[in-house]
Amino acid sequence: MANKPKLNDRSLQLLKTLVERYISDGQPVGSRSLAKNSQLQLSPATIRNVMADLEELGLVHSPHTSAGRVPTASGYRMFVDSLLTVKPLDIQEINLLQHGLEEPEDEGKVLGVASRLLSDVTQMAGVVTLPRRELVSLRHIEFLPLSNTRVLAIFVTNEQEVHNKIIHTSKQFSAAELQQAANYLNSIYSGKSLTAVRQAIVKEMQVAQKRMNQAMLDAVNMAHQTFDSDQEKEDFVLSGETNLMDFSELADMACLRQLFDAFSQKRSIIHLLDKCLEADGVQIFIGEESGYDVFGQCSLVTSTYSVDNEIVGVLGVIGPTRMAYEKIIPYVDVTAKLLGAALNSNPSSPS
Repeated sequence: MANKPKLNDRSLQLLKTLVERYISDGQPVGSRSLAKNSQLQLSPATIRNVMADLEELGLVHSPHTSAGRVPTASGYRMFVDSLLTVKPLDIQEINLLQHGLEEPEDEGKVLGVASRLLSDVTQMAGVVTLPRRELVSLRHIEFLPLSNTRVLAIFVTNEQEVHNKIIHTSKQFSAAELQQAANYLNSIYSGKSLTAVRQAIVKEMQVAQKRMNQAMLDAVNMAHQTFDSDQEKEDFVLSGETNLMDFSELADMACLRQLFDAFSQKRSIIHLLDKCLEADGVQIFIGEESGYDVFGQCSLVTSTYSVDNEIVGVLGVIGPTRMAYEKIIPYVDVTAKLLGAALNSNPSSPS
């Protein structure tokens, strides 16, 4: 919120109690419950007056079916920013995450494990973006002849990550010609980011006819197919989205259908996660703060993860606004640090 309302200690304590009770029970919170749980010696009439003030400030609202009240996105925001006490993970919880992330040696598997771990420990949806392509460097490329005009492109990125792709060439090449093409590309592009390689190849193709011999032109054409736009799309790994069906506020079929459509189309999630890349550390989007109606009943808690001291991606948890933020935040924060450590140690691990 741009202008946070000023509340006295009594109002803050009642708002804190209301949010905590609603997160715990999922039911609108009445004045009797607040009187019992707030540890304040206040009459029900006084509590009702404070609730009316909080409602006027847009921090709580009263569902038409109940005399109790529930937090709004603004109420959750004030709770998270000013009233939340984050509970650090115990050593067993940290070990569970650490052991899970230490086992896989392949980067893609590590990211998948991180997503599943977040989903398992929170019983919500876990999401991890793939490392940004501009920070993925080409180390080496080879071409192997298959049948007819099919060629297997094998390229190594970031020390040990091996990728394979079958491409279709305009003519049949011998093994020697493919070796010559690979030698040319390795001499020019080895050590450059995949984004830079693709941009350079597109530029080369625009001027190639004028100054390249046929062997160089063939090499560039093969590289263009290998690093085409499909390779460039940033993506993410999502786990446990069906967990969201267990929350009553998300269980409405129309709401769920919209949510799963957003997951399958990915655009809105990618845009949200891109926003999170802009700042280091934990970030929280609550309800309408995401800018997408489909996430109106959801919160997204994220943290960036780093490799070689550079932020390369984001991981997080998607769940209802009624989530236990004091536990979700440290799970996301610790998993991000452990994922970065696992990816940093990968190049030196045995292949």
